Amino acid sequence: MAQQIHGTVADGFEAVREEFASFVATERPDYEGQLCAYVHGRRVVDLWTGGESDSLYGVFSSTKGAAHLVAALLVQDGTLELDRKVTYYWPEFGAEGKGGVTLRDLLAHRAGVIGIDAGFSAEELADDRVIAERLADQKPYWRPGTAFGYHAVVIGALVGEVVRRATGHTLQEVYEERVRAPYGLDFYLGLPEAEERRFRSVQPMVPTPEQQAELDARQTGPHTLASIAFNTHVPDPGGLQDHANSRLVRAKGPASAGGVASARGLATMYAAAISELDDRPPLLKPDTIAEVGQIHSVGYDLVARTHKAFGLGFQATADVAYPFLGAGTFGHSGAGGSQAFADARSGLAYGYTRRRMAYPGGAAPENEALVRAVHTAALRQN
Repeated sequence: MAQQIHGTVADGFEAVREEFASFVATERPDYEGQLCAYVHGRRVVDLWTGGESDSLYGVFSSTKGAAHLVAALLVQDGTLELDRKVTYYWPEFGAEGKGGVTLRDLLAHRAGVIGIDAGFSAEELADDRVIAERLADQKPYWRPGTAFGYHAVVIGALVGEVVRRATGHTLQEVYEERVRAPYGLDFYLGLPEAEERRFRSVQPMVPTPEQQAELDARQTGPHTLASIAFNTHVPDPGGLQDHANSRLVRAKGPASAGGVASARGLATMYAAAISELDDRPPLLKPDTIAEVGQIHSVGYDLVARTHKAFGLGFQATADVAYPFLGAGTFGHSGAGGSQAFADARSGLAYGYTRRRMAYPGGAAPENEALVRAVHTAALRQN
């Protein structure tokens, strides 16, 4: 029996509902997911199935979008300067040949500090302060600035320590004060106990035998850059879902992958970044939007071992995933299947969440058709 689709779409976005329903009909009977989109600050898509309209999900690396938005706001304020050395804010970071790394290098995944030789425990991965302290003494895994690679589980802690040194407040505190609370976002870096009832535990991926064989073939040895960057070189790394399903992680909200959100929360954050919303001006000015969306690192990613592109922290979403989107589109996907971004040229802000982790990891494959449907409808509105 097909899942019932709940929610609404604005006139002109009926095809998005049809695309969502078509995809859901092919999924497992226990599928839960949400889709939300804004165009020029107006919510035009708000759909869900399997859960509730206000269910919250672990969004893994989509969390990084919130962290990088905080950094962008502080750069816009003049509190942070992109071409200052990280050591200006955080002197201890200069150990082991990292003294020349600028904040711009750090945000663009060029610093080479993707993890630590000994790895992190599950408890340490919940605490950005601990991660940052241990990274300060780590020798980079490539000469900073010569290449780039995805700082998968540590970039939020690295940026967060710069934020803390510069402002006296944690990145999570700045995000709460300047972004989440003013808009009432269902996107938390630190989920209050009172909101735990809405959290839907992440369900593990259920690959077919053929898909499992492909996943097995992609596994790397314990001493590779990928293993270090994803912290799988420790004796018992556990499953990805264990991270999001940890109350300690949800409570502390580590800025690399510990966020909890609904699709509404994801989409609304990006809408607020680029559009007037709730009678407030956009969080980011046009020059800042252009800066964060400008590609800073592109080519062969040493960690992902494939073509990737990053702006200032954010993924260059049009380059790496959806080439039909506008140049300068910025956002971030998550290992559970979530996707979120802002395309300032069309005024589109997009958010998608799902409960069960999708094959093959990262943004779930269904996003390609859903994003295309939303973008096509948005262009017709402009």
